[in-house]
Amino acid sequence: MKFENIGIENLKAELTRLDEVMHEHGLVRAGQWDYERVTYDRKFELKEGVYYLRVQGDAIDGDVDTYKATIQLMTPILGKHYYPHGVEYGEGENFPASLVNQCKKILETVKEEVSKFAL
Repeated sequence: MKFENIGIENLKAELTRLDEVMHEHGLVRAGQWDYERVTYDRKFELKEGVYYLRVQGDAIDGDVDTYKATIQLMTPILGKHYYPHGVEYGEGENFPASLVNQCKKILETVKEEVSKFAL
């Protein structure tokens, strides 16, 4: 499921500041990066299953490994984890309304905070 029209995909920000804001809202980068892109995930364990809110970004300037990069954020997505196959984001997935609302609130707050220092 894509969270379109939140506005995050319009933001560009410094990696280190972005890491701080994402971490404050439970979105963890951990090992989810390479030299040109980042992925922030927040895991939700519900009775209906395990879900991941994912915010990805591309380095448009600098390298992620040096912590000196400008990141262009992409449209956030929500997926359901299926063991052992991985996470599915398809439109055919059924996501609990309470989870979708919680994710929207998180994303709106992140957008508001990142907008303060976005480039």
